Amino acid sequence: MKLRKERRSVFGTVMLALVLILFAAFMALPVIYMISSSLKPPEEFFLFPPPLLVKTPTLDNFKDLGYSLSNAWIPFERYLFNSILISVSSTVIYVAIAAMAAYPLAKHQFPGKAALNSVITLALMFTAAVLALPQYMILSLLGWIDTYLAILAPSLATTMGVFLCVQFLETIPHSVLESGRMDGAGEFRVWWSIVVPNIKPALFTMVIFQFQAAWNANGGNVIYSEALKTLPAAMTQIASAGIARAGVGSASAFILMIPPVLVFILSQSNVLETMAHSGIKD
Repeated sequence: MKLRKERRSVFGTVMLALVLILFAAFMALPVIYMISSSLKPPEEFFLFPPPLLVKTPTLDNFKDLGYSLSNAWIPFERYLFNSILISVSSTVIYVAIAAMAAYPLAKHQFPGKAALNSVITLALMFTAAVLALPQYMILSLLGWIDTYLAILAPSLATTMGVFLCVQFLETIPHSVLESGRMDGAGEFRVWWSIVVPNIKPALFTMVIFQFQAAWNANGGNVIYSEALKTLPAAMTQIASAGIARAGVGSASAFILMIPPVLVFILSQSNVLETMAHSGIKD
C-alpha cells in the first residue's frame, strides 16, 4: 500500500507566509520605533500622535550622549568595563553552577532530593520585587553593599537555569551514563563529556537570558560609588532630565540594546542546531 504524501497547497503556503510576515512585522515595531526615536530631532518628540518613523533624521542625540559621557566624572571606559565584567562573569558562573547542580538532581538519588526539587520549582514563583528587601538585608550583613558582589550575587541566585537543565537531563537515558562509567570515566568526566554536550540548548538559552539581565542591571539600590556603577546606570543618569533629554535617552537605549542582540544572534544558531540534532534513545 502506497503511503500518500501530504502536500500543502500553494494558497496555504502563501497564507502561512503572510501570517508569519505579519507577526514578524508586529514584533519588529518596538525595535523600529526605538531606532527611529534615536534619530529624531527634539521638535519631533512633541508631535502628536507620535510618528513611527523619523522625518528629519539626525545624529545629534548620539553626539550629545557622547559629549555627556566624555565630560562625566568617571571615564566612559570605566562604566563599560564594569558592565562587561559583571555581565560576562555572571553569565559564565551562572551557567556553570546550573549545569553542575542539575546533574545530581536529575540523575542521582539522595535523601531530600524531592524536597530540594520542590524548593527550586517554588522559587520560580517569587518576583524580583518580593526578593528585593531580603536580598538587601543579606548583602548588608555580608558587607557586600557597594561592591561588585552586590550585583553579581543576586543574579546567581535564580533557579530557572537549574530547573531548565534538569528538564533537559531527564531526556538522557541512564544507560548512556552507565556506559561512560563502565569505560572508566569518573562523574566529572561523565558530566563534561556526555551531559554538557546534550544540554547545549538549555545552556545557550541561559546564556541569552542571563547576559541580557546582567547587562541591564544598574545596581541603583546597592551601588553608591560612581566608579562601580555600570553603563546602564550612567546612561540613565544622563537621560533623566525630562523631555529635553528624550533624544539622548532613546540613543542610550539603542546602544544598550546592541550587546544583548549580538549575544542572541550568536547563540541562536547553536540553540537551533543542537535542538535539531538532539534526542537520545535507549
